[in-house]
Amino acid sequence: MANIEHLGLLQAGAVRWLEWRNTNPHIAPDLSTADLQKHNLRGAHLQGVNLSKVDLSHALLVRADLSQANLNSANLHQAKLSEANLNAAQLSVADLSQAILTQANLSHSILIGSNLSEANFRGATLIAANLIGTDLSNANLRDADLDAAQLNRAHLCFTNLIEANLIETNLSEANLYAADLVGAYLYKANLEKARLYKAHLSSAYLFRANLTEADLTGADLGWANLKGANLAGANLTNANLRGANLAGANLTGVNFQNAIMPDGIRHD
Repeated sequence: MANIEHLGLLQAGAVRWLEWRNTNPHIAPDLSTADLQKHNLRGAHLQGVNLSKVDLSHALLVRADLSQANLNSANLHQAKLSEANLNAAQLSVADLSQAILTQANLSHSILIGSNLSEANFRGATLIAANLIGTDLSNANLRDADLDAAQLNRAHLCFTNLIEANLIETNLSEANLYAADLVGAYLYKANLEKARLYKAHLSSAYLFRANLTEADLTGADLGWANLKGANLAGANLTNANLRGANLAGANLTGVNFQNAIMPDGIRHD
């Protein structure tokens, strides 16, 4: 339940709120469960604030500082968070569907089980973010930095990951059905048992990636760099590998049925 005094100070305006926060740095504001939908909180100083279960749907939070804030179970549907600072924020089971987070900083944030479907993360920084079990279907993560992020069992169907940085990202058992990973950087990424059915991976950098038992049925891997990758037990039925680099890759038990091989010849 929100602290009435804290809520009143926030609603009194940015100047009053900042003045109070600077005067009382030891107090952790409690705005939990408050109705702040459609509020204009552009550039607001909300670092470390308890915003759990708050309704911030359609709110304006451009360049807001939400670092280390508690936003667990918050409603941020269609919220505008471009260039917002969400470093180390807690966002588990939050609703960020259709939210705009372009150029936002979500490094080290925790988003376990959150709804991020159709959200726009273009150019966002999500280094070491915990996105286990999140729904990122149809989301835009083009040019996003997901270095060392945890995306185990995440839903990334039809997600735009063009030229995204996925170095050492954990995507084990993730569903990447028809995801667009053209030119994505997946050096040493973990894609064990991932579903990459009909995924677009042309020109992707998969050097030393772990694709053990991954389902790459019908995937486009044209001109992809799979040098040193582990593809043991992977399913590449009907996949396109034209021009792909498989030097030093582990191909033990791989199913190449009807796949187009690097030399352009279709495998029996």
